[in-house]
Amino acid sequence: MKLGIVGLPNVGKSTLFNSLTKAGAESANYPFCTIDPNVGIVAVPDERLDKLTEMYNSAKTTPAVIEFVDIAGLVKGASKGEGLGNQFLANIREVDAIVHVVRCFEDTNVIHVDGSVDPIRDIETINLELIFSDLEILERRIAKTTKVARNDKTAAKELALLERIKAHLEDGKPAKTFDDIQEEEEEEWLKSYNLLTYKPVIYAANVAEDDLADDGAANAGVQAVREFAAGENSEVFVVCAQIEQEIAELDDDEKKMFLEDLGLKESGLEKLIKASYHILGLISYLTAGEPEVRAWTITRGTKAPQAAGKIHTDFERGFIRAEVIAYDDMIKCGSVAAAREKGLLRSEGKEYVVQDGDMIYFRFNV
Repeated sequence: MKLGIVGLPNVGKSTLFNSLTKAGAESANYPFCTIDPNVGIVAVPDERLDKLTEMYNSAKTTPAVIEFVDIAGLVKGASKGEGLGNQFLANIREVDAIVHVVRCFEDTNVIHVDGSVDPIRDIETINLELIFSDLEILERRIAKTTKVARNDKTAAKELALLERIKAHLEDGKPAKTFDDIQEEEEEEWLKSYNLLTYKPVIYAANVAEDDLADDGAANAGVQAVREFAAGENSEVFVVCAQIEQEIAELDDDEKKMFLEDLGLKESGLEKLIKASYHILGLISYLTAGEPEVRAWTITRGTKAPQAAGKIHTDFERGFIRAEVIAYDDMIKCGSVAAAREKGLLRSEGKEYVVQDGDMIYFRFNV
């Protein structure tokens, strides 16, 4: 999973990026690797893996990972090349979802690029740049499709769709709220354009430390962001980038105590991971044994053969069956043998839809 972090200058975006990537690397003992200065890979914290590693005495634990891309340089006029503009808009095209950091704190020491704190104005500034960038893509596609539409019915149909999407964007609306889909193939076309405003968005409401305990309930800016997000089916989580930076320096036990002192149950990284799994419809299934315990990320609704294909294409090609036990049952039973005795180890076929936390042993023959 790849998440692109965007936001105007001085909203706490880079602070959040640095603390998330550092925290993830340290807390999960995963080697933090910088692919380039703007990319960080973070292990998804999952206590199920720790318990299974202990149970199997496994040599290796491999968590699911998230790739964070720090998309710098987004300012008003980015789509026309202002700031670092277009190069970074191109970077966002490659991500699965956008994490939009919005400033919801007052601090006279941190100058706001527009002179005052107004979360909705900031969201609209960035959204407008993304819309402009999408319009450019559509215009190029329209020019190309127009040439063949005269002699090709399918192309003519696509051209009509492109014109409708363009009109929707010109009204200042993101592609994800476009609902004038008349046929199934139009849905596929829309997905294939890879428009920025079609991607799921998670708003990170960056608040001062005092607003963390009540999850931003008393912060008018956070409430405004929540209302805005509800209107476009986006997710919101409240975070204090400054606190996340402090958390990133602590080991697991210290982190737990620090969060308790603040009256918090989870860190910003954990909130973000939950929100991203939810908005992208992702779950994890688990494989366990002495050599390795591992989490595999799949889309909710994936059937057993396709889930097996995540491990290796041979597993999917030669799929026979999947032996499945729910993680909670495994913990209660303490071993596969005990689970089998109680009838909790099931044999599932090609139509089985994998559930979150399923422990699976695939049988295949190639």
